[in-house]
Amino acid sequence: MAKMRGMSYRKRVEGINRIYDQHARSGLSNREIWCRYIYPVYFISERTFYNIMNATAGLENPVVASNVPSLFDFADEDPPKDNENE
Repeated sequence: MAKMRGMSYRKRVEGINRIYDQHARSGLSNREIWCRYIYPVYFISERTFYNIMNATAGLENPVVASNVPSLFDFADEDPPKDNENE
């Protein structure tokens, strides 16, 4: 069962991948890219960086706002009826 991720997580993953793709072609190691370019912007650990790099494989099914649970999921149901007036 996959974790439900929000839109902010997806945006952060896209930003990190954009930075990584931009500097990976220059021949820098992953650690150097994380240390110089990703950590100063996102303040994530190296392990989190690698987890996010692996998370890109799971983005074939993008997270959309309608899939995110809401506090108002049950607002469409009928309100409870009082038994006093019956």
